[in-house]
Amino acid sequence: MESLLGFAQLHAMSISAWILIFAYIFIATEKIPKVTVALLGASVTLLLGLLSQNKTLGNSLDPHYFINFIDFNVIFLLVSMMIIVNIATKSGMFNWAANEMLKATKGHPKLIFFSLAFFTAIVSAFLDNVTTVILVLPVTFVIAEKLEINPIPFLVTEFIASNIGGTATLIGDPPNIIIGSAAGFSFMDFVNELTGIVALILLVVTSVMLFIYRKQMVALPEKMAEIAKLDNSHTITDKNLMIRSLIVLFLVILGFVTHDITHIQTCVCAMVGASFMLLFEKPDKILESIEWTTIFFFIGLFIIIGALEASGGIAVMAKWLLNITHGSDSALAMVILWGSGILSGIIDNIPYTATMAPMISTIQSQMGVDYAFPLWWCLSLGACLGGNMTIIGAAANVIVTEAAAAKGYKIEFMNYLKYGILTTFISLALSSVYVYLRFLT
Repeated sequence: MESLLGFAQLHAMSISAWILIFAYIFIATEKIPKVTVALLGASVTLLLGLLSQNKTLGNSLDPHYFINFIDFNVIFLLVSMMIIVNIATKSGMFNWAANEMLKATKGHPKLIFFSLAFFTAIVSAFLDNVTTVILVLPVTFVIAEKLEINPIPFLVTEFIASNIGGTATLIGDPPNIIIGSAAGFSFMDFVNELTGIVALILLVVTSVMLFIYRKQMVALPEKMAEIAKLDNSHTITDKNLMIRSLIVLFLVILGFVTHDITHIQTCVCAMVGASFMLLFEKPDKILESIEWTTIFFFIGLFIIIGALEASGGIAVMAKWLLNITHGSDSALAMVILWGSGILSGIIDNIPYTATMAPMISTIQSQMGVDYAFPLWWCLSLGACLGGNMTIIGAAANVIVTEAAAAKGYKIEFMNYLKYGILTTFISLALSSVYVYLRFLT
């Protein structure tokens, strides 16, 4: 056993890389549930000693302690928002919102398609994209049920839109929080530099997705007519719960938006809101509705990717991207943009961004602020938009696919991949033109 552990330590980078590769292969083939694959990969990672099982090393903290690589901000944010949304759903408020949207669009599936996509993107810019899709999911299922059409086109476009919309602001996506901190960018810096290109990408990508799914965007005329005359006056089943839920959601969202001022983590804001909501409920009943398979999938994946990060594997990949450009600012910008986009579709964009950010800071100290300025935006666009490449490329994707599967609508990994590659290519191509015209000419 000791010789095996010694061999694993000696070849930690290659072994952790192969564990990640095999995990993705099994996730892609869907022969084994992905939560099982993630937890099995995490178990092997820990058994081989690629990450430490002990919090301390001698008299000091061990930086390779496996718990350090689990992003509990994401975990607690997910659980807390699931609690808030599940309780709020009982009031009927999401059904009411769905009915109002249906009435406004007269039940036309294509108008609903665009409405949901743009709503998701806009909200994702001010919340994180995970929270947004959790809020939009119940509305989508209600709409699809009323129109008697497949919800998958709406769901897929929603998580794509959430990742695009989240790119526009400092708080919209975790990589932007990392970049903003490292580069010293404010909320308005992100708005000023990225809102325009993100809006264009959203419009183009949504139009492409509508064209792809156009044959499914058909509803019976009688269903549309029925929807246009919906009586929404009795949809709210518990007015007190609705008021309480709206107040909590508003305050939680306000906490997210004012993070720069209060420095209170998003997960803490969500936990406070969830805890307050649970005061009026039976916790055991609410906790039964949490998507625990999704939570443990993230935990396992964080550990697997953490081993690659701890071994220096992600740093090696990032350095390679920088070395092949030979100092050309245009080439370096394009390599970071496209490299970040591709890698963020394969591995989690949070540890990747956390590795790249200090490297760009080093380049900035050596080459100057003006030289590094476009590189930060390339990293943001690539890391955030690249999450659309696969259904495990971003947290929002996983949430939506798991929720769809629970409702009996399976979004297959390989089937989505062709759409993911197309939308990511379009997003990165438009971003390349923008970066070149905005920063490099």
